[in-house]
Amino acid sequence: MRLRTPLALLGAALLVLAGPPLLTQGSGAGTGTHIPGLRVMVPNTPGGGYDITARTLVKDAEDAELTRNAEVFNLPGAGGTVGLSRLVSERGNGKLAMSMGLGVVGAARSNHSPSTLADTTPIARLTEEPNVVVVAKNSPYKTIDQLIDAWRKNPGKVSVGGGSAPGGPDHLAPMQMAQAAKIPPKDVNYVPFDGGGELLTSILGDKIGFGVSGVGEYLDQIESGELRLLAVTGPERAEGLDAPTLQEAGYDVDFTNWRGVVAPPGLSETERAKLVALLEELHDTPEWRDSMKRNGWDDAFLTGEAFGDFLAAEDQRVVDVLKELGL
Repeated sequence: MRLRTPLALLGAALLVLAGPPLLTQGSGAGTGTHIPGLRVMVPNTPGGGYDITARTLVKDAEDAELTRNAEVFNLPGAGGTVGLSRLVSERGNGKLAMSMGLGVVGAARSNHSPSTLADTTPIARLTEEPNVVVVAKNSPYKTIDQLIDAWRKNPGKVSVGGGSAPGGPDHLAPMQMAQAAKIPPKDVNYVPFDGGGELLTSILGDKIGFGVSGVGEYLDQIESGELRLLAVTGPERAEGLDAPTLQEAGYDVDFTNWRGVVAPPGLSETERAKLVALLEELHDTPEWRDSMKRNGWDDAFLTGEAFGDFLAAEDQRVVDVLKELGL
């Protein structure tokens, strides 16, 4: 048996006292952004806007070496409120975050959810984007005027689908369209889907008259010709896409959607600050800037109390709209 020398024993003792090796540079060590075991929940089905945002966020953060081995998972149901309830139940879990937006605000109100975004920890608003008005490639509607004319004549028959519950962006946008087209909003046949992925299947299958959703969700299908883009709801045309804004077409609508990240309630200030820091660092990376441009997203970055105040204002806006519509 080989005896250890005093020098060897001293070296072993120093290694024990030093603890495990530090994270290497390029894994979030330099900025303190790495959160071991981080999971990002998507509260609707794969393929929708929250899903694209979450997966893009995680990939870009890992490519920028801000973190590693983060997991994205889907927990759909009830317009996002199943995921919201799960998030709120994970009180104090600083390794969990949820991709969300105006759709979850609306779903929480229209579904009378016991959990609301006021119960969460606001982390950051990330992006803003216009909605698009789309139909299947074989639709009889070639222009937005043709669609509006048919919709005005029979709003019950020409159904509109959206990837959010009443009160969400895909519901509010066509309601504003209806008002601009002199169609009573209560006459609109709105069909909600649990995310843009489910909505896309129904549009392509001619199960609804037209769809309204975020521009970033359907860029591939628009560019491939599977979907026909009729109009954009925002104040400006979408870059690289040949379609007018609703205002250009003569309809007084200016509507944009937003998406962000919230976390469970009860986080320590350190846990909250670390999640905010991760997104602040991500916001300044070329990877994230490229993703925003590729997906047609506008920068709407907002953190901390300012984001919390924004969420409260959006919640009140949804309450007022639902009340006006009698929902």
